[in-house]
Amino acid sequence: MNEQIRFYENKLTYEMDPSDLYDAFENTTEFIALDARQTFGYEKEHIPTAINIPHKEMTVESTKNLDKSKTYVCYCDGIGCNASTKGALKMTKLGFKVKELMGGIEWWKFDGYATEGTKPTKGSQFECAC
Repeated sequence: MNEQIRFYENKLTYEMDPSDLYDAFENTTEFIALDARQTFGYEKEHIPTAINIPHKEMTVESTKNLDKSKTYVCYCDGIGCNASTKGALKMTKLGFKVKELMGGIEWWKFDGYATEGTKPTKGSQFECAC
């Protein structure tokens, strides 16, 4: 039983769902959405306030100006994409606190939240605590 409890505790430590991220954005400045997809995907559509660092470009140099006291929530397209996992792994290796967004931007939209970009989706917009 203890092994199963540890499994679920670890899962919650390293993942969050869109609803939790939306609530976090409204109530704290401790989380930053990090789009780990290629730039063209980010430009087309992304979570409001998200930054874009494609996982292939995550290095000490490309992340040197990021605040290591924040938690970066990596995301990509969704369950058919592993850019968020690759990004979360690289960011963790670079010394950042990281979580992975379950379902990526697709589940963000599925839950009814707005996106920004050249092809934005309408939906609920958070009041940023920033």
